[in-house]
Amino acid sequence: MPELPEVEALAQFLREHAVGAVVGRVDIAALSVLKTADPPITGIQGRDVTGAGRWGKHLGLDCSGLWLITHLSRGGWLRWIDEPSPVPPKPGKGPLALRVHLFTPEGSTPAFDLTEAGTKKRLAVWLTPDPRQVPGIARLGPDALAVTADEFGELLHGTSQRLKSALVDQTLIAGIGNAYSDEILHTAKLSPFANTATLKPDKTDILYSAMRAVLLDAVNRSVGQDAARLKGEKRSGMRVHGRTGESCPVCGDTVREVSFAERSFQYCATCQTSGKVLADRRMSRLLK
Repeated sequence: MPELPEVEALAQFLREHAVGAVVGRVDIAALSVLKTADPPITGIQGRDVTGAGRWGKHLGLDCSGLWLITHLSRGGWLRWIDEPSPVPPKPGKGPLALRVHLFTPEGSTPAFDLTEAGTKKRLAVWLTPDPRQVPGIARLGPDALAVTADEFGELLHGTSQRLKSALVDQTLIAGIGNAYSDEILHTAKLSPFANTATLKPDKTDILYSAMRAVLLDAVNRSVGQDAARLKGEKRSGMRVHGRTGESCPVCGDTVREVSFAERSFQYCATCQTSGKVLADRRMSRLLK
């Protein structure tokens, strides 16, 4: 799933490549992705692209006051195409959900695709004059890179959750998902199962610093990359997430995994839990 660093990089990519262009035809390959009907998706056709933004893990393209907002969910992605086919795509064929054609001031006609891999289609698109009208954006807590240390401490101590759950709770802190929460907790040397309500102030400060360090490093590595390379850049920077069975780069212990429902998280017992191996709660509802 694209998280704060990748979505920020995609927003910057659109600022560099799409801003200044005019929206041409919009092709819909999967009608289910559209979550709004008024204004219609064709409402952006003929409009200038004037900006791009990010709200948590939501990506937005400003088309002269109408925002095309998307949440890429678990399997979604944005693909840039320099020379798209002029033939409209066939609905329901392949991972393509939506294609936006552009006309640039230089006379080129690129496009970008919103695609989604897998069988569970969760990618969502809204067209709105105000991004805050998107339900998911309206519920967001402060951005993970905008929240201050004091605000972070108040947010954590105002709830009683596992640290892992708190970090991915978008209503608490926006932008962090499964992958970067693993990396943040590993950097902070804290257990995913530690409770926010009993976290000591010094540990809270360490967690805050780890959050900023991990996310800023990922943003710095991601921004400026071609959109097609962002997934690989994300994987290359992971120390524990997605590396079950490999050696921890800090202590050399084996990276372990806890599975639950459709997801899993990874951690190092030596670095994070004083050597204790966490129970593999496959039916846990830790992350809703």
